[in-house]
Amino acid sequence: MQRSRTPGEVSASALAERTARVSYGRLLALVAARSGDIAGAEDVLADAFHQALEQWPSRGVPENPEGWLLTVARRRQIDVGRSAEHRLRSDAEIDLLQIPADDGHAEALPPSEGFADERMKLLFVCAHPAIDETMRTPLMLQTLLGLDAEVIARAYIIPAATMAQRLVRVKRKIKSAGIPFVIPEPEALTGRIEAVLEAVYGLFAIGWEAAPNSSLSDAHRLDEEALYLAQLLIQLVPQLPEVRGLAALIGFAHSRREARVSADGRYVPIEEQDMTLWDQNLIGWSEWQLLEARKSAVIGRFQLKASIQSVHAARARSGITDWPALALLYTGLMQLAPSVGAGVGRAIAISHVQGPRAGLDCLALIDSTVLAEFQPALAARAYLLGEVGQLSDALVVYDRAIALTSDPVMRAHLLTLRTRVQNQETTRP
Repeated sequence: MQRSRTPGEVSASALAERTARVSYGRLLALVAARSGDIAGAEDVLADAFHQALEQWPSRGVPENPEGWLLTVARRRQIDVGRSAEHRLRSDAEIDLLQIPADDGHAEALPPSEGFADERMKLLFVCAHPAIDETMRTPLMLQTLLGLDAEVIARAYIIPAATMAQRLVRVKRKIKSAGIPFVIPEPEALTGRIEAVLEAVYGLFAIGWEAAPNSSLSDAHRLDEEALYLAQLLIQLVPQLPEVRGLAALIGFAHSRREARVSADGRYVPIEEQDMTLWDQNLIGWSEWQLLEARKSAVIGRFQLKASIQSVHAARARSGITDWPALALLYTGLMQLAPSVGAGVGRAIAISHVQGPRAGLDCLALIDSTVLAEFQPALAARAYLLGEVGQLSDALVVYDRAIALTSDPVMRAHLLTLRTRVQNQETTRP
């Protein structure tokens, strides 16, 4: 029979898990930088976290948890480098892995200030021109946060096994090509920045689509990490308007994080949120970033997305949502960077301006195959069908949307909406 853990053991284990969430990307970059082998660094870092979970509850949490993990991982890296299967390494390569003998002290981590942050170096490694551009963002999501291939595969709507195989291949490519873990020189930076922006946005999108108290969001706090990285990018390339646009977009959205779920655990749509819970300081910072971005004559999709969020944020001052402005912005976004998500947003905005039938007409423009697998589009269609009185059709579409929803908070919200439609149909003459 397995004994129950004491409170001290629980807290030590919780700290080990929290350190894994918060520090994974930085530690991985520090370990991988010495060998140029991301896959190998993942292995030794996993071993270090395993040792932490085994030792910290009984021996106590070290004074410097990150440094302890880094030291253990690097010592394991040396052991691997000396193993029989790695005898083909040169002595010079082994020397690069040398660290002091175990003297009971943890290694000091470099400061994480400015763009010397190791995670930023890891991002630019993954954005190297030698890497297949379709794999740059998935690679960043896995190496930066340690996301499972299954989670990434869901975001890209491909089989998990396929994504895992592609990630393994691209990590081998980084090792074999000897891609250095450095911030690129200015002339090379612009060629990689777009991929980095896409990865940070992907990080934000995956975290944001999970409700604030879902297991995915609790485990990784992805949108917080995305905001932090966006702020680092502003320090690195403040002259690029899309960098500020992305930062503003994430900032606006993150400012409403605490209002997305009620005190009793219900999902709250933006139109119903308590605006006193919105972070006005973060909204102000985001408005300033968007204003700075607009000084450029170049308008990009992140700026348009941030402008959409800005319109929502303005409701805290005016008390109303400017739906015509949102419809115009979404129309511009569809022209500049068409996507299913933008199409759904445009349909909802137009439904508020021209009525639900006009919104349904907009949704009808989306490819039916894509629509059938995209939960937000199905939820929007079900809602609009209910608004025009097609209640039985709405119930069918709600069932499909609910079937595609794994997050318990969102599932409960959709079930509530479905129940309302069911009640309307039951009581209809």
